[in-house]
Amino acid sequence: MGFGIGDLFWIFLLLTSLQPLWQKRQIEYRRLRALQQFQQERKSRVILLIHRQESISFLGIPLSRYITIEDSEQILRAIRLTPPDVPIDLILHTPGGLVLATEQIARALIRHQAKVTVFVPHYAMSGGTMLALASDEIIMDANAVLGPVDPQLGNYPAASILKVVEDKPIGEIDDQTLIMADLSRKAIQQVQRFVRTLLKDSIPKQKVLPENIESIIEALTTGRVTHDYPITIEESTEMGLPVTVGLPHFIYELMDLYPQPQGGRPSVQYIPMPYNDLRPILPTPKGRPLEEPNQMT
Repeated sequence: MGFGIGDLFWIFLLLTSLQPLWQKRQIEYRRLRALQQFQQERKSRVILLIHRQESISFLGIPLSRYITIEDSEQILRAIRLTPPDVPIDLILHTPGGLVLATEQIARALIRHQAKVTVFVPHYAMSGGTMLALASDEIIMDANAVLGPVDPQLGNYPAASILKVVEDKPIGEIDDQTLIMADLSRKAIQQVQRFVRTLLKDSIPKQKVLPENIESIIEALTTGRVTHDYPITIEESTEMGLPVTVGLPHFIYELMDLYPQPQGGRPSVQYIPMPYNDLRPILPTPKGRPLEEPNQMT
């Protein structure tokens, strides 16, 4: 009994529909394998925080990924599953995000007893910079950048709202603006207090000189520049941040496995089990794949 043209069409349609699923499964496996190899080399827990959706739009409206509560939940779980004496390597590629989620992650990082290293292949802006400050070592590509951590209230920088109140007579300012100014003042004070905590905790690990702490806080939190201002390696070093240039080549290869996506995917990824219980996910010498851990989203 032969196949007709109609049968061949349905077979082709079936194979075409299954191909994206197969490709997705393959890229997920390659990511997990790469993570395991890097963990074995570094003898560390590797956590990725990658928001790789800079150009996605829906109906012409730009969409962006940022640090969310879901991200903080996943990273906190990864840290809990990591023994206190095992280092943590955090690979950052993010525009920033929610202050609450960022502070939760940062506090968990500074409480981890073993060394915490942050790798920045391209950029770690705003909340990403705050996470970098929570580490024991910041390693960046020569062209990578950090960013200011001054708070934003809605679409407006807190520092700019305060500038309006300073420049105009109070009788010409509406109540809503005055309320926003009060919130802006509190937000800046809260961020400054937290950044000060991070910088003081880093001494002597990152070797941030005590005399540089207040000038770093002033540069990062007071809105002297726009919120998307890129802070280069040279400027970071000049202000006293302890950054090191030179990423392992593996980081670039790993970023290649996270191209601009066409659909949704987890922005945080790690092998979801206690560090000491990691099971091999690489193929056996005979080519038969061993059991792979479930993907956590």
